Order: sequence, then structure tokens, then C-alpha cells
Amino acid sequence: MSSTELSVTIPAYNEADRLPRFLDQLVQHAPAAGTPAVELLVVDDGSAPEHAEAMRLAVERSAAELAVRPGGHRLALLTLPHNGGKGGAIRAGWAACASEAPWLGFLDADGAISAREFWRLAHMLGEVATEADVLAGSRIPLAGRDVARAPSRRMLGRTFRSVVEQFFRVGFYDTQCGVKFFRADLLRPLLPGLREERWLLDVELLAALKQHGARFHEEPINWADPGGSKVKFWPDSVQVLLGLWKLRQRMAGAARNQALRAA
Repeated sequence: MSSTELSVTIPAYNEADRLPRFLDQLVQHAPAAGTPAVELLVVDDGSAPEHAEAMRLAVERSAAELAVRPGGHRLALLTLPHNGGKGGAIRAGWAACASEAPWLGFLDADGAISAREFWRLAHMLGEVATEADVLAGSRIPLAGRDVARAPSRRMLGRTFRSVVEQFFRVGFYDTQCGVKFFRADLLRPLLPGLREERWLLDVELLAALKQHGARFHEEPINWADPGGSKVKFWPDSVQVLLGLWKLRQRMAGAARNQALRAA
């Protein structure tokens, strides 16, 4: 079996309707050559029993199909006993993934990022590895890319992006796009210090990596809202903005403490 070069966590909570179809597409479009050997690890984040069973069967079926295909790719399932949020599920997946993988990543389970786009980005690792430590999909509305997003979500995204840049200066257009790959030797030392359990893990990761000199590459992708989002516009917007402020305070405090220890 080929050594895993990219290990990707797919956090999934109550995704019985969307995950099976997405896994089928990932298997069907998995390249036989020219792309790093990829481990896909679905992390069931404490789903309800009926969802958990449907997801388990979908992973088993798709894993068996992927195992007989060339390319060295594989698919597995990790089940968490309780729902802890997207951030916690991603960190649990990274803790359980192939230890030899030089790249770690995550991919949303809803299929908003198509299987074709995921494999395109995985193929790009060979091209950007010498000049970037983070490869991230980005919903930049450029010519040749199709980003189908509701106006309300687009407005929220612009506001969120402005606040993130004001607070953290990461220089990122789209911190929340659901596919990112990270150089493992830079990411692994930071994992014990990560605290965000839900949507703000992306921001926490990028801000921490920026502090450590990581180089970023954002790749415009096709993206389509599949519906069924678990984010509620107004209540969650307030919680996210409050969470950003708390994250800034915590990271600033950690930086001050580190400076005092070094003095």
C-alpha cells in the first residue's frame, strides 16, 4: 500500500442525507495516478443513531470500492461518542490519522465543494509544496469559477472577513471555505494549543500559523450551496462575532505570556 501523503478529515454530524452521495462521488473521481495518496477519515461527531448507522454503511461501501482502485487512496471512519462541534471533530481526526502523512487537511461533508474540486486541489500539492505551507480553497468570484451563494450568506461572509482581518491580519480572502491542507510538520506542534470547538477553528489555525511564518496559497474553486446548513443566520452571527472577540483576547494573552517568559 502506498504511504499516505495527505490525510483529510471529513467532520460529519447527522449527514445521512448528504454524506453517502458525496462519498460515492469522491470514490468515482479518485485519480489513479498523478495525485498524492490520500487518506479520507470521516469523523462522526456524535450523530443521532439513525444518521450514524447510515453514515457507517456509506463509509463501509465506499471504502471497499476505493480499496480496489489504483492510486493508494483509502477511506475510514472514526466515531465520537458525543457531539463536540466541527473544530473538535477535525482535531480528533488529525489525532487518529496516518502519522506518516506530510500533509493534513479537512473537507466539509456537505458536498458544497465537489469531488472534482477536492481532487484538483489534492493534485496541486505537488505544484505548490515548495512555495506554500497552507493550500486552501477560496470562494473568490473570479472569471472561470462558479460560486453559487445566497445573497444573505455573501453579505455575512463580507462582514465576517472584515472583522477577521481587523482582528487577526491573516491576509486571507476566505477563511471559512471548507477545504484546507496544511504542512503537517508546522501544524502538529500547534495542535495542543488549539481550543476552538466549532466554526472558528479555521481562523484560530490560520492566525496561529501566520504567527509562525506559514506561507498561504488560496486557490479559487467552484462552490455551490447544497442547502441544509446548520448555521442559523442571526443567532449564530452574533455568537460568531462574540467568538472572534474572545479568540482575539485569548491569542493576545497567550502572546503576552510568551513574551514575558522569553524576557
